Parts: sequence; structure tokens; C-alpha cells
Amino acid sequence: MPVDTQPERPRARFHLSTSARWTVAALVVVLALIVAIWPRDSSDPGPSPSGMPTTGSSALPGLEAAVTEDDMAKGREKAALLPCPVATGPTPSGSKLAGVTVPCLADGSTVDLGSATAGTPMLVNVWAHWCGPCRAELPVIDEYAKRAGDRVRVLTVQGKEGAENPFLSLTLLAEIGVHLPTVVDTDAKIAAALGVPRAYPSTVLVRADGTVAAVLPRVFESPDEVADVVRRHLGVDA
Repeated sequence: MPVDTQPERPRARFHLSTSARWTVAALVVVLALIVAIWPRDSSDPGPSPSGMPTTGSSALPGLEAAVTEDDMAKGREKAALLPCPVATGPTPSGSKLAGVTVPCLADGSTVDLGSATAGTPMLVNVWAHWCGPCRAELPVIDEYAKRAGDRVRVLTVQGKEGAENPFLSLTLLAEIGVHLPTVVDTDAKIAAALGVPRAYPSTVLVRADGTVAAVLPRVFESPDEVADVVRRHLGVDA
């Protein structure tokens, strides 16, 4: 049998220049970006601004959505918030909250915080309905409030970022079962008066004379942690 004695020919190799390789890589990146942003048909409405999933007709309205008075009334009834504080005496001359008026989330009434919070040490917790850490922290603040009783007034504040639609704030509080007195800082008056940073959540400890003892932009994980800072800055055991 004849034997093929010719040497094996080397296989042809395809070589790309450096510039060509960069061109191909760039095209791959562009195609990936097109695929990533290409609109997709989906029946999932995604998360609501508060981070809570919504489905079907129960989807929550967006920040700018119009909410009827009937919707607000039902939201308030479901949330069952405690009444906002009312004036018990004159506003202390050095109070940081002097002249600060804001709407009460429970009933829409106007609260004069300078006179309504005078005479008792106060913990002000500022949050937003779309803030995940706030959702986790609010029940902790609620537990502390129950422990503190009338020794420390606890007031929660829906911050300006999210105040466009207070119905969403009511929905959050109803879902997590927190019924603390709550006001809405529509125009950031509280934040400006107390020096609250644009960070959620933030807690401010206010002395009985309305001056600020501490501004704490942090997340509390237990009532004991809250009690510790209140004891340290306000001198109140609870």
C-alpha cells in the first residue's frame, strides 16, 4: 500500500490586528448595552416607591399621583395614628421649633411644633416611606416610645423627600403597625430648624426648652440602643 510521505501542511491561522480586536470588542459592548436597555413587555409593575411590591389593582399611586380625599380618609382610618401633640403652653424663647407649623398626618390639621412640644424632652425620628432602613427602624422607635411613656415625647416625621404623597406614608405605617404621632415636613421646615441632614433615617434629640441635644443620622436596631442615646444626651432613663 502506498504511503503518503508528504509533510502535513500547517493550518492557516486568522490573525486580527490590534486595532481590529479593539473594534470587535467595542461592537460587543454596544450590542450588550442595546440588549440591556431594549424595552421588555412585562406584567410585573415592580416595586412601589416605598420598596413594597405592588400587584394588579392594588398598586400604590406614584409620588405625583392625585389622591382623593376619600382615599386619604380610608388611609388614615387604616393607619390609626395617634393624635399629634397640641399646644400646652408658650413656646420657649430659645426653641429651635419656634414658628414651625406642619401638617399632622393623622388628620391633616396644622401643628405648631414650637408650642406643642414645649416642656418635655423629645425624640424626633425623620424617615421616608421609600426608605428600607426606615421601615425596619420605625417599629424599634415605636417600642421605645412605649417604654418611655410620658418621660420622653416621640414624634415621627415624614421628610420632604416623599412628602409629595402622604397617602404612601399612611400605607407604610399601616403595613408595619406603627401608630406614632406623625407630621409631614412638606417644606423641610423641621429639617432646617433642627439641622437634620438629608439622610434617612435620622433621629434628633430635643431638650424640654426646644434646643437640640443631638442629631443622629443612624439606624437603631433595638429599643435599648435608643434608650442609651436618650440617657446620654437628654439625661432621661427609659
